[in-house]
Amino acid sequence: MQRTEDLVVIGAGPYGLSAGAHAAAAGLSVRVLGRPMASWRDHMPEGMFLKSEPWSSNLSDPAGRYTLAAYCASRGLPAEHGRPMQIGTYGEYGLWFAREAGPPVEECTVTSVAPHGEGFRILTAEGSELLARAVVLAVGVMPFTHYPRALRSLPGGHVSHSSGHRDLGRFAGEDVVVVGAGQAALETAALLAERGARPRLVARAGRLSWNTLPQPLERPLLRALREPHSGLGTGWRSWVWSELPWAVRRLPAATRERIVATALGPAGAWWLRERFEERVPVLLGHRLRRAVPLDGGRTRLGLSTAAGEEAVLEADHVIAATGFQPDLDRLRMLDAGVRDGLRRVGGGGSPELSAGFESSYPGLFFAGLLTAPSFGPSMRFVHGAGFAAGRLVTGVLRRLGAAGRRPGASGPGPVAGSGGSGAGHPKSSMR
Repeated sequence: MQRTEDLVVIGAGPYGLSAGAHAAAAGLSVRVLGRPMASWRDHMPEGMFLKSEPWSSNLSDPAGRYTLAAYCASRGLPAEHGRPMQIGTYGEYGLWFAREAGPPVEECTVTSVAPHGEGFRILTAEGSELLARAVVLAVGVMPFTHYPRALRSLPGGHVSHSSGHRDLGRFAGEDVVVVGAGQAALETAALLAERGARPRLVARAGRLSWNTLPQPLERPLLRALREPHSGLGTGWRSWVWSELPWAVRRLPAATRERIVATALGPAGAWWLRERFEERVPVLLGHRLRRAVPLDGGRTRLGLSTAAGEEAVLEADHVIAATGFQPDLDRLRMLDAGVRDGLRRVGGGGSPELSAGFESSYPGLFFAGLLTAPSFGPSMRFVHGAGFAAGRLVTGVLRRLGAAGRRPGASGPGPVAGSGGSGAGHPKSSMR
């Protein structure tokens, strides 16, 4: 008889790993599927730095033992407020967390999540089949890369997304237009220049925004009260988004959508500004209207300003550093009938969720970017993983209880060829 797991977590980034750690500690039989920390390991150029502060970038386990500071301390690495950390170090921290804090991650590609009896049937590209009473889709941001409309018809060799590169040295000696005004655009452009390319930044914004040097953690009481620190930055507004996702969820859908669209807008890190401004020319206040592939592999871009002025640029390559837009319709792994029947937030592409991160389809949970229109801007950042993991596992326990199932009572034996059940509590010691 095939074993039915209490929970299968699909995705092994910060949200998936944190959910797995909390679920295992709660006594659930849980499997985590995916490539651990794939966004950091595969989709960020070498030389990038973590923008958030180390203390606000922890993955979450119930005991709070497997923090970024604990990892760095065990290896003699700095994890200091106001000191940028290399992305590679952060990726290694995530792999350490995956080994120590929760069930073993099974590195595979999920191709199908479909209803099966009172639960779900999950298929992988590697040929495994799993059954689960509940599923968490913690698929990260990569399914939701966003391109400006004008770039979508260009051949692949002419345009790419900023998340599609590990080695920007391949553009040495080439003219590269970077589209965008956020950290990804600014840091990509700076790295291109430092690796011998000739980048130019194009943005519809009239000016670039830069974060300031972070205030000390220890400050006079009055100053701390006026501008409190939070996982998403300094100030009361950031504090609310960071610490009160449950309150954001209680707002009207239109208000939540507006908050997610406007809060914590594009800005560059304070430590990047000098590197960028010294080497990267910018063209601000210009919208991208058209893009035409030329012979020889170059691309011609047509731009316009709000005043109707036009400009033309040519480049060897265009990089869209234009972020990610949550869209349920891109989750092709999820059964079409389930996907199309989900209640959504307003008119957008994100599922409406309960306080326990459960969708309108019983037993189907979400974590990460797709949950931002329900719980607010913190779900766009690693910092939100702690809130999400704890509430989500509580929701799973409630769902299993409502279904009359005792967590962990899963029947005999793991699925053949699937690598074991992966259930159990977090390990009790750090290596």
